[in-house]
Amino acid sequence: MLGKEESELLSRVGPNTPMGDFLREYWLPVVPSDRLVEPDGRPQRVRLLCEDLILFRDSDGRPGLLANNCAHRGASLFFGRNEEAGLRCVYHGWKYDVSGRCVDMPNEPPESNFKDKVRQTAYPCQEAGGIVWTYMGPRSTPPALPQFEMNLVPEEQRFTTEIMWRHCNWLQALEGCLDSSHVYFLHSRLRPEVDPELGVHHPDRNPHFEIVPTDWGLMYGARREQDAEHYYWRVTQYLFPYTLLFPSLVFWKGAIPGHMWVPVDDYNVLNWTFRYHPSEPYSAEEKAQGWGPAMGGSYLPPTTQPFGWTRPVGQRDNDYLLDPEIQRAQTFTGIPGVLLQDQAVTESMGPMLDRTTEHLGSADLVVIQARQLLLKHLNAYKKSGVLPPGVDQPELYRRRSASVILPKSDDWIAATKDWVDARPGAPIGVLGT
Repeated sequence: MLGKEESELLSRVGPNTPMGDFLREYWLPVVPSDRLVEPDGRPQRVRLLCEDLILFRDSDGRPGLLANNCAHRGASLFFGRNEEAGLRCVYHGWKYDVSGRCVDMPNEPPESNFKDKVRQTAYPCQEAGGIVWTYMGPRSTPPALPQFEMNLVPEEQRFTTEIMWRHCNWLQALEGCLDSSHVYFLHSRLRPEVDPELGVHHPDRNPHFEIVPTDWGLMYGARREQDAEHYYWRVTQYLFPYTLLFPSLVFWKGAIPGHMWVPVDDYNVLNWTFRYHPSEPYSAEEKAQGWGPAMGGSYLPPTTQPFGWTRPVGQRDNDYLLDPEIQRAQTFTGIPGVLLQDQAVTESMGPMLDRTTEHLGSADLVVIQARQLLLKHLNAYKKSGVLPPGVDQPELYRRRSASVILPKSDDWIAATKDWVDARPGAPIGVLGT
């Protein structure tokens, strides 16, 4: 288990905290591009890493991310007029472009050059993979965007992204995703004949873990008995610092799914769930069908609060829509969908887990090693300024997960080498159940 000081060190993400500074070295996803369609459209409230921000798309189609409070008197730029390639504060008319430069100060004398001396805090944005990304770090020239395969494939090969607000610290959400041993409990159906879209099923619920440290984080295989001659391997990639590529499901037909855990603040995180196919397009019909019961995501009516369209209908107050009859007869939890199932257990730990109360066993080996790895790189960054993995090596993110059945004599690392390397023409490792 982690001590209280170490746990806090990894959990706190605000400005001038060690983990907050660490995460700011990376590009972070802000919103899907289709949530910011219209140039000169309505500004949106955003909160990332404990900072309140305003997102807009200017007249030229460029996304901008500015500090919420106007540099003049502190009024919120959420109420600003998005017009003529800038965001104009409604209080006194000061106007800022996407770089934070004050381009107009109409309440000052015409001969004044005061506007040339004022800057609004602004974070650079780029678009890739149907996502608006931002860099909140210290560099004047940001690093290159990470080369996630989903950022490189054509738009028609990317599936609709689900984003769900979770009321807990980013680290406990990430650790829940790293923990592969929960899959055939929390997300399982009770019997093989129950509809597979209601949950997974496998008779071996006691996995053996093998973990491989990598330049981009961790890769691990969770091995289960398939039959007398075969093992079932679920191969997961942890891509520093907030992304996991988890094994696909058969009815996703070769798609690569994943999560990004993006901290809103110390007590809230956004769960981005994405899916893409390395080589085949999705039809309009497939996209219209959505994720289906296997993932399950329905949302409360949107609000104008930060990410106000990401609050799930299932909440603590309604027990995450738990149905006792379904729990009795069909699924392990009675809670509909993977997303809400994870939501229920990680939020039930409290907004920030007290890790001094844990009792970790051999099934928690991946969580233990991921914590140690984060602490190792965080301490190297904090004490010596060593950049964390992947910041200046965007090509490291070209990875895939796999779900495969192999002969017991096979070395899983060698057998899946081609499957977990995201390159054009590489075979796709989705053979399991």
